[in-house]
Amino acid sequence: MTASATSVKTAAGKPPPGRAPARTALRTALRTELRRGIAPWTGLAVALTLLVPLWSKAAQWQGSWGATQTELHAAATLFGGPLVAAATCWQGGREHRRRTAELLLSVPRSRLAQVMPAATPILLWAAAGYLLALGVVFAATAPYTGAGGPSLSVVVTDLGSLLSIGFVGFVVGRLVRWRLIAPVLAAALYVLLGAPGYVESDVRFLSPAEQYAFERSVPVWWFAPVLLAWTGGIAATVLLAYAARRRLAAVLPLVLAVAAGAVIVPAGENLFRDDPAVARRVCSAPAAGTPQICVKASDAPVLPSASAALADVFSRLDGVQGAPVGYVDSGFAPKDGEAVLGSATRGWNLTRNRLTDPQAYASNTVLTLVDRDCPDGLGTSDRKVAERVHLTDDAVRTWLAGDDSPWDPDARPLVTRLTAMPDADRKVWLGRFLASLKSCEPAEVPAL
Repeated sequence: MTASATSVKTAAGKPPPGRAPARTALRTALRTELRRGIAPWTGLAVALTLLVPLWSKAAQWQGSWGATQTELHAAATLFGGPLVAAATCWQGGREHRRRTAELLLSVPRSRLAQVMPAATPILLWAAAGYLLALGVVFAATAPYTGAGGPSLSVVVTDLGSLLSIGFVGFVVGRLVRWRLIAPVLAAALYVLLGAPGYVESDVRFLSPAEQYAFERSVPVWWFAPVLLAWTGGIAATVLLAYAARRRLAAVLPLVLAVAAGAVIVPAGENLFRDDPAVARRVCSAPAAGTPQICVKASDAPVLPSASAALADVFSRLDGVQGAPVGYVDSGFAPKDGEAVLGSATRGWNLTRNRLTDPQAYASNTVLTLVDRDCPDGLGTSDRKVAERVHLTDDAVRTWLAGDDSPWDPDARPLVTRLTAMPDADRKVWLGRFLASLKSCEPAEVPAL
């Protein structure tokens, strides 16, 4: 092989002059930006911005995948979004603050090639901060959860909205030279993201920060693609309109964003469907003489605590004719012979699947049992008769729940009489009382 042939082969195996140095310079710039400046601090700030408010309200979401993802989504969009926008906006204005903006005009690289290495490291760190917070809260709630699981669609759309907001913030920083534009942009974005939540129109679903309730619902399969097309289309439109050599290229993502918005608004609440894995009934193990307790599958770990709280109520109603054979969560329609359980709300009287006030839970359950639900009243204008029924109901509720005292002090003598009754007589009397709950006639309520 001749020397000339060797030189031709070597030249043919090399990239065109200028490409290798440009790629090397790009990788070097990305590594530098990833390790220095505000990019690493942005990731830490995003993680703390999500974890601090979430941890302060851990009692409200620990034990429920839906509640956990609802709180994480709210924090990521309402708090994380403005923070990322401020960070990228500050990064975008760096050349103006250093008075090197004119120097960029002499660089042979395109404006888009200059934007990406400067903005991408901050967005990568912001994504890492979000994923760190997600991992922490998911690990914290996993030991206490029942049926269901986290939604990947929500994770993807939240992450996509953070990245989209970040690119828009960077362009704003490049265009506006005011030093205070970053905090002002964050404040304005917080208002812009949160304001649609107070609107009843389905237009509110265009906001990435729209508050969803995932306790019993999951997104439809096309939720993530359409939401990403909406937020990503807007970000790509802004970025290309600013940095592309041919700004007409911004029309394509703009059309995509408009088409996605045209799907989101008419869909509205139909962006979600009921989660059958969460909504199905799960009941306690059957036991002779003990009514079953049925809750939604996501609250199945609550059953032992609820059964313990109602054990005394079941004991007092044992052998009473007409006593409920089962108790169901308020989200289900009770069948014949079933009563409705008292409310158990995470963060209020339920923490990590344990009732914080079992006595109050038992009292609320008994209250739903003795509730007469008479829309037109008791059917009497006699105040004394109505008062007798009211005091009787209060006395029964107090005795069944084992409360220390009735709500109305005048019912205390009735509680004393009910307590002093022989067990057999009391069971008969309670059977007559429970039968009167189906009627709103005061005369059918037995006297104490």
